[in-house]
Amino acid sequence: MKIDSHQHFWSLARGDYGWLTPELEQIYRDFTPGDLGPLLNSAGIDKTIVVQATDTVAETEFLLELADAHDFIAGVVGWIDMEAENAIGTLERLAQNPYFKGIRPMIQSIEDDEWILKPELDPVFDALQNMGLAFDALVLPHHLPHLLTRLARNPSLKCVIDHAAKPDLRGGNLEVWRRGMLRLANETNCFCKFSGLVTEAHTGCSPQDLKPATDLILSAFGANRLMFGSDWPVLNLAKDYQGWADMVATITGYSGDDAAAFWGRNASLFYDIRN
Repeated sequence: MKIDSHQHFWSLARGDYGWLTPELEQIYRDFTPGDLGPLLNSAGIDKTIVVQATDTVAETEFLLELADAHDFIAGVVGWIDMEAENAIGTLERLAQNPYFKGIRPMIQSIEDDEWILKPELDPVFDALQNMGLAFDALVLPHHLPHLLTRLARNPSLKCVIDHAAKPDLRGGNLEVWRRGMLRLANETNCFCKFSGLVTEAHTGCSPQDLKPATDLILSAFGANRLMFGSDWPVLNLAKDYQGWADMVATITGYSGDDAAAFWGRNASLFYDIRN
């Protein structure tokens, strides 16, 4: 089974996507399961994990409804206000739905770089860990040391780094990213999503353009801690679905058990996919 571990849906009429503006012309429209289904079929992808795209519980509930209605959606990574008094109650309520697999706070947009270390978040991270739910880390390179500290506090937390922490492939300033990723790979059990890289690189990028990042990701995390993700439809800003899937196959070169792990098994185990 092949799994896309990271994709989105949105409906502009919902009105809660503050970051999604008309300037993002290629993606400023509704994107639905009906749009994605044919792309998955063409690329040979069986299941997906749909990930939150805005900071509302209402959107998470919207995604859970989509998961219930479409067989190819295997799980939802949602959002809760981790600082709210009822955060754990909200988490427990959402977790009653078997499609709810974890949460993703939008750390890249939070002003406090050390937000993830706030003591008031400790009970929520403990709850995630105890409930076996996933934590998708939407972080940038300068957040990586703080993520490392959080994972030292919660060593059993199921954590995956989204989009390989968005390395600066355009500017080439990779040293902070490189140090942080190596430490996380070597000192924690976290996973990494092989996703979102083409939108961090120059338009029309080739596998060679991504090599400064992909070489490190592949060597540091290995086939058993990486998972394929498309980041569709954000992907459309740089490449089409089939083009990215083909590029990933070329870059990774995986076959046999390594391919089975990277393209599906890791995501299935990480997100506890049972359907």
